[in-house]
Amino acid sequence: MTLIKSISGIRGTIGGSQGDGLTPLDVVKFTAAYAVWLKNQSDNQSCKVVVGRDARISGEMVSGLVISTLVSMGVDVINTGLSTTPTVEMDVPHHNASGGIILTASHNPKQWNALKLLNNKGEFISAADGEELLRIAESDELVFSDVNKLGKITEDNYSINRHIEKILALPYVDVNAIREKNFKVAIDCVNSTGGIAVPALLKALGVENILALYCEPNGQFPHNPEPLPENLTEIAKEIRKKGAHVGLVVDPDVDRLAIVCEDGEMFGEEYTLVAIADFILQHKKGNTVSNLSSTRALRDVTEKHGCSYSAAAVGEVNVVTKMKETNAVIGGEGNGGVILPELHYGRDALAGIAIFLTQLAKYGKSCSMLRASYPDYYISKNKIELTPEINVDEVLEGVKKKYAAQPINTIDGVKIEFNKEWVHLRKSNTEPIIRIYSESESITTAATLAEKIISDIKEIITSHN
Repeated sequence: MTLIKSISGIRGTIGGSQGDGLTPLDVVKFTAAYAVWLKNQSDNQSCKVVVGRDARISGEMVSGLVISTLVSMGVDVINTGLSTTPTVEMDVPHHNASGGIILTASHNPKQWNALKLLNNKGEFISAADGEELLRIAESDELVFSDVNKLGKITEDNYSINRHIEKILALPYVDVNAIREKNFKVAIDCVNSTGGIAVPALLKALGVENILALYCEPNGQFPHNPEPLPENLTEIAKEIRKKGAHVGLVVDPDVDRLAIVCEDGEMFGEEYTLVAIADFILQHKKGNTVSNLSSTRALRDVTEKHGCSYSAAAVGEVNVVTKMKETNAVIGGEGNGGVILPELHYGRDALAGIAIFLTQLAKYGKSCSMLRASYPDYYISKNKIELTPEINVDEVLEGVKKKYAAQPINTIDGVKIEFNKEWVHLRKSNTEPIIRIYSESESITTAATLAEKIISDIKEIITSHN
């Protein structure tokens, strides 16, 4: 069993002993701590929280615990039921709520669940706020309300429809262009809430011919729910067999979008953001942001439009912070996460779908040809396991010194650039591991670059012994 307490929320496997897995006692403790934290942010101690969940098996049970705990803390609850992460993020400011909780373990398998915690802007809480919440959870500050001050529960069953309406109102979405193309679209919603939201969005966009895979929101994931190529073989076969123009795949909480071309080949999760940013920048010039481990292709596309690209530390909250600092018009992560500030500061696969289909309709050629119009880069993902006595910071410092002549970014580990190639080293926060991501114009040269850095690391370790 696993329980992980991080700055952005609490996630773990269902069951086990308290503090070991995500048990009912843990759910209550951390929800109560969140309620205390919210009240500490408010002058009048009156709080309202939006709660939504994905469709995983434990969702109804965890939702009941969370909602009851909030009520017991004197917090009013707006229950949106089965929803998506971006929908709940938009619901918080819509309802003028104090915060929000999304019950989802994102791409983790069905035995996992999590409490993702939002502030009053509908954005993930900051590192400092997360640390304070964890402190409260272990303190004696958890005081429950008396019977006359219990919170109230309100149901909101229109939130996904409201989300879709706001997407349709974006200047980058052209329903008529999509409808005229009469696209045949295959979708895989991994039997979670994408099965509710994605078909509804496609119909609103004028897509009549939908090949739906796994759209029953029962939490029985038919394959590993992370939208990576090795998990998308079935939709690729369906696209080739049925002659679909494009395939769209979302994760269980619908904040990541993977695209499959008409030939069954992957568009590439790194290129979801690249393509959509290219389309946005054609209509609105401005800066872009992704994290340090995302493809260089976004920088290339941004500079092609005469705009500026910035890199952020890994993590959605860090990307959002950098986007605000640079007034970026679009940003996100290379895992298929697209953040459009005009809508909200959160990764949103539904917005990504609407904009991409508009782009594909106006491009007038195939999905694979659109992909071929972008520069080709390949990322190799590796790690090196270290013994506990090795000082990881010393190792990273040694690598930085060795490549001091190259452009280096140290906001999150060490990223070294070699012309259009790069390597990014980050230490794990939980185990003695250095993660090594490298990118080049072929997977072979990307892997070779990673191997060279791994060899350097081993030399540095030897020299310190």
